[in-house]
Amino acid sequence: GAEVLFSVDCTKLKDYFLPEQGGFDCIYFNFPHCGRKAGVVKNRELLARFFRSSAEVLTEEGEVHVALCNGQGGTPADQPRREWHNSWQVVAVAAGAGFILSNVHPFNAETIQGYKCTGYRSQDKSFCVKGALSHVFTRSTALPRFKPVSCQTELEGRKVSFQVPQVLVDKFNRGFLEVDSNHPVRTIKEKLRAELGQAFPLQDTDCCLSLLHRGHLNGVCHSNVFWVTLSPEETPSTALPNGLANAVLSSHAAFCRDRDQSGLGNVHEGEHNSHQYCLRPSLLPFAQAVIQRGAFLPGTLHLLSGPVFRRCLISPSSTPVFHEMVFACAVDRGTENSCIQMLAKNIQSSLGSLPQPVSSLKLSIRLEEASSSDTAEPEDFAAFEPRLGEVDYLICAETETSTSRVGTIRTDRCEAVSRELVAVFASLNLDLLAMLACGISDWRMLWTWDRRFLRQFPGGELRLFRAFSLYPPSYVHDVSFWVPEGEQFDEVAFHTVARQVSGETVTSVRLLDSFQQPETGRKSLCYRLTFQSCDRALSCQEVAEMQLLLREEMKQLLAVTLR
Repeated sequence: GAEVLFSVDCTKLKDYFLPEQGGFDCIYFNFPHCGRKAGVVKNRELLARFFRSSAEVLTEEGEVHVALCNGQGGTPADQPRREWHNSWQVVAVAAGAGFILSNVHPFNAETIQGYKCTGYRSQDKSFCVKGALSHVFTRSTALPRFKPVSCQTELEGRKVSFQVPQVLVDKFNRGFLEVDSNHPVRTIKEKLRAELGQAFPLQDTDCCLSLLHRGHLNGVCHSNVFWVTLSPEETPSTALPNGLANAVLSSHAAFCRDRDQSGLGNVHEGEHNSHQYCLRPSLLPFAQAVIQRGAFLPGTLHLLSGPVFRRCLISPSSTPVFHEMVFACAVDRGTENSCIQMLAKNIQSSLGSLPQPVSSLKLSIRLEEASSSDTAEPEDFAAFEPRLGEVDYLICAETETSTSRVGTIRTDRCEAVSRELVAVFASLNLDLLAMLACGISDWRMLWTWDRRFLRQFPGGELRLFRAFSLYPPSYVHDVSFWVPEGEQFDEVAFHTVARQVSGETVTSVRLLDSFQQPETGRKSLCYRLTFQSCDRALSCQEVAEMQLLLREEMKQLLAVTLR
């Protein structure tokens, strides 16, 4: 009962099917080949034209299945694997048409009734399909292009606005912690809250947390925060209150390429500008304010949670924004250690009760004394925490294969309230905990716009994450430049510009060479950037355009001279 068409040109599929017939749910191309002794380059071109043609007739949720002989695809699934330049580079070629590799499995001709492989060198001869693989491609979400955005809020009874740093535009107002969210970050938060509620009286204080902080925070490096500037006529004359209305986002049509938009700021270290604000880098100052105001009952655990923002170096676990959860409690002097142990026990209990198969990761929590710890401190969580007293313990999460620091516990005196009380603060990175609990290796996946991510956690149920983009291609580009004379190069700012230009597709920035000209003393740096997306199709052409834009932005924002 099916209609069969012959002599269909695989590179012009839309010419054979009317639009009113609808798209295809599946397109199969078994062992494509240009014929005779065509080289890898010609066969790549054939695949590229086929994928572009398929994109025109495939449904939104459709699949493209391509069977290739062993080694041709060039992915780690091929055994043995060919050298990249000698393969068909099927994943990179498909990316050019907006497809990602979502599955790969052995091709078994015996399971296909009536199938016979033929066409060896354009002859009626069979060819070897031992070790052949079937590659399943699906559509990728488009690479997002976000317009500049301003955030409006109310301070001291008047409306103010600031421009959101461009690198954070796609991460504002995502609502991961909202009541109707199924995001694993919220699930982790609720499990912690439920477990701690059995041991302490709880008080939520999320509703009064400001996105902004005025001036500098003790212990926070100027270059590690996102600076924003309020309009002069809208700038409050006094410090920010502890209240913030719901943020309202509005798009601007024009692109403004300046330091304010990038969040790099114009205030130098040590300067004070009454109009200068930064996006909150931590919730710990808010927790300290709760205790210092005396608006608490001794023994009550105050819970604060929300996104925090920090400029940091690029790495798989270094996040410019993550969800922090802070617990604050004032206890009688001399009982702080028992409070700390109870906190750690309940954090461990909440994560140890995760359902199967998530609990197969054997996630456990332990405390390390900060003074004796040799645990590496990741830049995303340790380098610029506000100093609210000394850090007493590091909270470390362990799986069978790794140990990661996910938080801190510290104490501080409450002399402003009572000399008989000691404040205990525990800070947790919910994003890192969600990644460990669900087996997510890249923080960017938590922020993906692809609906296939949240579909894996129906009703907020925690499960082991299954990647829907396999073996994503990576591309390498170098950039070399002269540093302005007499200035220290801001590497964090460079990484921030790379994040912004690439849409978070730069996964690695490595210093290749540093050279100082003897005659003039000028310094030249050469960096190697690796581009790769964990959830979207990324083509070599797109990356080349990003690299060109990066060079332009570096000239404007970092004042370097390109070589």
